[in-house]
Amino acid sequence: MTWNVTLPAESYETAREEFEWDLPTDYNAAYDLVGKHDDPEARVALFQAYPDGRRETYTFADLDRLSDRLANALADSGVERGDRVGVVLPQIPANPITHLACWKLGAISMPLSVLFGPDALEYRLQDSAATAVVVGSGRYEAVAEARGNCPDLETVIEVDWRHEGSHEEPEAFADLLTGASASFDPVETGPDTPATIMYTSGSTGPPKGALHTHSAWVGHCPAFRMYFELDVSEAVCWTPADWAWIGALGDLLFPAWHYGRPVLGYPMGEFDAETAFDLMEEFRVTSAFLPPTAIRMMMNVDADEYDLALEAVCSGGEPLTPEIMTWADSELEGVAMNELYGQTEANLLVANCQSWFPAKPGSMGKPVPGHDVAVIDSETGEERPTGEVGEIAVKRAGDPVLFEEYWNQPEKTEGVRVGEWHLTGDLAEQDAEGYIWFKSRDDDLIITSGYRVGPGEVEEAILEHPDIEQVGVIGIPDDTRGEVIKAFCQPVDGVDGDDDLREEVRTMVKEDLAKHEYPREIEFVDELPTTTTGKIRRSDLRERESEE
Repeated sequence: MTWNVTLPAESYETAREEFEWDLPTDYNAAYDLVGKHDDPEARVALFQAYPDGRRETYTFADLDRLSDRLANALADSGVERGDRVGVVLPQIPANPITHLACWKLGAISMPLSVLFGPDALEYRLQDSAATAVVVGSGRYEAVAEARGNCPDLETVIEVDWRHEGSHEEPEAFADLLTGASASFDPVETGPDTPATIMYTSGSTGPPKGALHTHSAWVGHCPAFRMYFELDVSEAVCWTPADWAWIGALGDLLFPAWHYGRPVLGYPMGEFDAETAFDLMEEFRVTSAFLPPTAIRMMMNVDADEYDLALEAVCSGGEPLTPEIMTWADSELEGVAMNELYGQTEANLLVANCQSWFPAKPGSMGKPVPGHDVAVIDSETGEERPTGEVGEIAVKRAGDPVLFEEYWNQPEKTEGVRVGEWHLTGDLAEQDAEGYIWFKSRDDDLIITSGYRVGPGEVEEAILEHPDIEQVGVIGIPDDTRGEVIKAFCQPVDGVDGDDDLREEVRTMVKEDLAKHEYPREIEFVDELPTTTTGKIRRSDLRERESEE
């Protein structure tokens, strides 16, 4: 069975009116992405490049067989339907192969960033009660450190294992694939079968696990068609974004495979603008998802030096500034630059499509067909009048991109619902033409380099330092990254805040929590503003920073 999401191409209005979700009752995400395509032995799914110059090519048939082998290996190790499996891998083939294997097995995959340190990994593996994790060599030690407090974690599989005496030999990914059968009979699933847990940034407390079903990835496809200008039949896709984030998996990788189109994988690590241009030129990338921070870095490189096949770029996580749009018009002539909007719980709700309507710098675009999006009063659930600020919301009924629940947190799940709506926590207004304009978050979330960071988790990590008594974390404006993290630290009595302490705090957060969550700026203070119950008043810190 071949089934693809299509959009009426006549106009945006026609697509909004006529589009309907019609998923097969026996829908399985793995089959949809790699099992359904014509001529799978010849159709390229993945161009894999490495910094050392190696190049590999995987067809859809290759990925189907390899994920069958891993599904058998996971089953042999005791992983069963409904079990959670962590995926701590960069942009390498083992990453999506693990997701596909889990979905064939009926297990729940859990993407986790390679930037996470042992504390961040321990929280997520423990909270989800993960029974297995597939991890790259670079993060094995962090997982091993976290494992001691994760009693359910029985199986650790290491990719690209190189035994240098630093730890005992774990189960090796390549050996498991070699020893397992290449034939696997997937379990029965449907659109509503649990498939993935993705952890939020935790803006108002510890990160929450957003549970998504098999239909989540296909739910991204209407927006994929929009921001890549409708015709994706010849697309070659790439993003430098971490394959642990919904923006990389949902905005690009899995929708591309739904349509049988190849994706470029490259474990870049820290973003490098010249490497990005080199890759897009070498692999004739036509369609790219580039976070605004990456685009701003690429603006410092002469794009005329490269022979690009680029046709469309989508971007999200923070608004595209007029400067970015001007650069795209002048330096990437003929390339559509389209902003999009979504979140971990409900991704790709709003997008631009210049084949349908002109992009307005600063606007996220218009609601995507298949998603009933509005700006509402979050108290009453009533839609706000045109031009008035309210909260972006999406109707829950029948929307495949909307998460099912927060893992083991029913009260938090109910907290983002009002009537028939899911509340995003983002404030915006909608103009008379239907464009939606982002205004602000209604909480303390920090958006830095496209990453959404919850201040609570950063504060908790900083408080592990014995010389820090109290801390408040906020985001402050930055020309390149949108925002950077700033920590106001109150040292313990008798300790003077100095550069050495700053560097100790930064290093500790990088190593224990995540490399993208450390405070680039640290200010030492004698006292922090608090509520009557002792909570840090971050709003006062933001106001103080603004005044300064």
